[in-house]
This record gives sequence, structure tokens and C-alpha cells, in this order.
Amino acid sequence: MRSTSDNVASLGLAIGGAFGLAGTFVASAPLRETLWTIDGAALVVATALLTMKYQRLGDDCIAAGFLTFLAGESLLLAGNAAGLEASVPSYVGGISLWAAALVMVSVPRTFALWMRLTALVAAVLFVVSALMILWGVPLLPTSAPLPAAGYPFLVLTFVGWIWTLVKSGR
Repeated sequence: MRSTSDNVASLGLAIGGAFGLAGTFVASAPLRETLWTIDGAALVVATALLTMKYQRLGDDCIAAGFLTFLAGESLLLAGNAAGLEASVPSYVGGISLWAAALVMVSVPRTFALWMRLTALVAAVLFVVSALMILWGVPLLPTSAPLPAAGYPFLVLTFVGWIWTLVKSGR
């Protein structure tokens, strides 16, 4: 039987993935910021619970990865109300921490190979996006192809994490 914290973490990842992607594609700034705020809060809760779960299991690298993701998501959450242009500095910090977190969670062989690969693809796309912004390319969080190309890989990784939580509870 799955624990309550696994259920809440799964729900947080699902809400984060759905609302995050939805926010990327809406034109209304207030709606986008609202969706991303819900997304961010859900992901902070989910990754806090996953940090505790994997710390208790003795998987320190994975626990630290989820903690790093939480820190990155907190930076993103802090920039939401500022609007797209003003949020770019916290966005660069947030996606850089996302990338580090995704690598930390994917290096150990705890998760299935397919989700480790989706996480690594997302990490590379976020690092490239952060570097481009740092080098003066005027990218926003909604810009395509980058950084938007990283979001589907991130959400696929969330699906894998949810699947792992559901599977372990059976």
C-alpha cells in the first residue's frame, strides 16, 4: 500500500507537470503566472516529500537531487509575479538548479533507464538555455525552441517518477 506522502508527491508532480505545461502555452500573463504559481507550489511539496523518502531509503544522491530541484523550483516560483521579462534572472538560476537536480537523480540506477534519459535530455536543454541567456540571447521562459523544448522531457520524467511511486506501492 502506498503511503500518504507518496500519494501527495504523485499528485504534486502531476499538478506541477500539467499546470507548468499549460502555463507555457497561454497568452494571458495573469493566467500564466497563476498556473505557474500552482505548478511551483505543487512541485516544491512533491520534491520535499521525495527528498525525505529517498533520504530515509539511504539514497543520498537522489535525496540531494530532489532537494536541489526544490531550490530551483523556489527560485522560479519567486519570479512568477514579476512577469516574463523581469523573471529571467531567477529563471536562469532555477533552470540551472533543475538541470543539476535532474543529473543527480539520474546518475544512480534507481530509476528506469528511459526516465533517466528523459531527465538528462531535459537537463542538457536547460543548461543550453541558461548559457544562451547568460551570453545575451534574449530568451524568455516561453521562448521556442529553447527553453520550451525542455519542458516535455521534464514532464515525461515526472510521469516516470509518478509511475515509480505507484509501482512501489503495489
